Amino acid sequence: MPSRPPSVPDRRVTLADVAARAGVSVPLVSIVMRGVAGASPENRERVRRAAEDLGYRPDSRARMLRSSRSHLIGVVFGVQHAFHGDLVSGLYPAAEALGYELTLSAVTPTRDEPRAVAGLLQDRCEALILLGPQLPTAYLGELARKMPVVVLARTVRHRDVDVVRTDDSAGLRQAVDHLVGLGHRSIAHIDGGHNPGAAERRRGYHAALAAHGLSDAARLLSGGLSEDDGAAAARVLLDLRPMPTAVTVFNDRCATGVLDVLRQAGMAVPAEISVTGYDDSRLARLSHVALTTIRQDAAALTRAAVDRVVGRLDHETIGAREQILAPALVVRQTTGPPRSTSAP
Repeated sequence: MPSRPPSVPDRRVTLADVAARAGVSVPLVSIVMRGVAGASPENRERVRRAAEDLGYRPDSRARMLRSSRSHLIGVVFGVQHAFHGDLVSGLYPAAEALGYELTLSAVTPTRDEPRAVAGLLQDRCEALILLGPQLPTAYLGELARKMPVVVLARTVRHRDVDVVRTDDSAGLRQAVDHLVGLGHRSIAHIDGGHNPGAAERRRGYHAALAAHGLSDAARLLSGGLSEDDGAAAARVLLDLRPMPTAVTVFNDRCATGVLDVLRQAGMAVPAEISVTGYDDSRLARLSHVALTTIRQDAAALTRAAVDRVVGRLDHETIGAREQILAPALVVRQTTGPPRSTSAP
């Protein structure tokens, strides 16, 4: 027999409810809940036990209204970015660990970044974390003069803007090194256009080919963020003669579009062509995708971003405005030796 779902309380548990349960006054309960002096250890324990029994939760919004500090960090993210979901998931525990809450504002096909930022500025946010924004540097600098701003997963060169990102150039070099190590000599790259990180990944691709003496074999194809972008690039890839034996792709979502078109065309992956993505998003880890990719450490990135925001709010000495984390290659099932060098 299935268990019954928990019941929804008829109303919110109040300080008065806790006081009645603990047999103390409401002001004493307030003292305990705020963690200030004025209550004996015995009364503190009695109040905490009553609050736990009743399921009391402090009203954080009311607390913010009474305080000059909101302890709110605004986050702008893009719904079209699979990796942004991983970053948002990491930001929540990182913020909670330091006593902060998040308020989110999404960028969608019909809601641009300035509008997403404007919504947060109305919510009493003390600082902003922007995930891979495409906003101009001057605009970001103007925001940073009003409050701490941390840009996550994009290079920004401005004295007032903090940046936490992965070394994207090194990530693409790792992908190319992996493919060359498998025996590939014809490796294309599906680009990310003007999206954050694309220029650095493009630079890493060319640098790695040059290091292996393969610059003449470079093939750069237009891509983008989405599966549709990857699918369009894959159709161009299929028409190349000779066709490359491997391809590095701007991100995991774009790479899934590439895989879909290649497999529909009857191409065996990785027997006939190897494919790598970038991000190690949840998409790449799905068993039917099993994408070889470059991992960005979402947990480390988000902890660093929140630490930097809180450090700025607390007027700590932080030093360099940019913090760069190392990427890591994750090998799964979409890469292997080219057919001519495969074992018999």
